[in-house]
Amino acid sequence: IGAGGGAAPAWTDPDLFPSCHGPFRSPQRPSPKPEQTDENSSVESLNSDIQKLKERRDMLDKEIAQLVKEGYRVGELENHIALLHEYNDVKDVAQMLLGKLALTRGVTTKELYPDFGLDLSD
Repeated sequence: IGAGGGAAPAWTDPDLFPSCHGPFRSPQRPSPKPEQTDENSSVESLNSDIQKLKERRDMLDKEIAQLVKEGYRVGELENHIALLHEYNDVKDVAQMLLGKLALTRGVTTKELYPDFGLDLSD
């Protein structure tokens, strides 16, 4: 587009872009759900939720007690989780490097696995 006297840019043509030149319309938003006005049903719902949470807590306490009885310790579990996070981080980096190498060689990542002694399940 040159300076002075040139044609207007195509994006200003109302025939090409009629929606750009009409009145503003706000996007449709769902109307808010009405508040629950029945206080009794609200209290009942909360009590039910509390009961379910207590039952879940009791179940988890029993599972923890069973695991402790079998010889597991919380510290071991935390260490195991930390090692899993570290493993996943290393695996992510390895996958990224394999992807870049595959791109450089013009092959798929899957085709590189045998070159590095990797199994497809790795």
